[in-house]
Amino acid sequence: MNSRRDPRNSRAALFDGIEEGGIRSSSLYSSYNEIDEQDNERAMGGLHDRVSLLKKISSDIHEEVDSHNRMLDRMGNDMDSSRGVLSGTMDKFKMVFEKKSSRRTFSLIASFVVLFLIIYYLTR
Repeated sequence: MNSRRDPRNSRAALFDGIEEGGIRSSSLYSSYNEIDEQDNERAMGGLHDRVSLLKKISSDIHEEVDSHNRMLDRMGNDMDSSRGVLSGTMDKFKMVFEKKSSRRTFSLIASFVVLFLIIYYLTR
């Protein structure tokens, strides 16, 4: 019977660390597991903070791009309106220069301006 007990004892010694459904966790494995869980939680918190920061930065960039687009649209509209005013002014100048009497008037005014500038520089 002793020979039978020896295999049972050796079998019990062989499977001593096994429970139903898996291996019994030792205190060393449990402490490493808890440390890993704590490290994972800290890392997850850090990742969450980084993701939140990146989300805020991308939101700020989006707002900045939208404001610049609105400003560029306003500038484009202002340029279009000033182009219209300038082309109207140029059309009026063309009409003035096409008439001979207006051309004489313009040359008379230009000669007075030149004469005034010459006198101004000579008296200075």
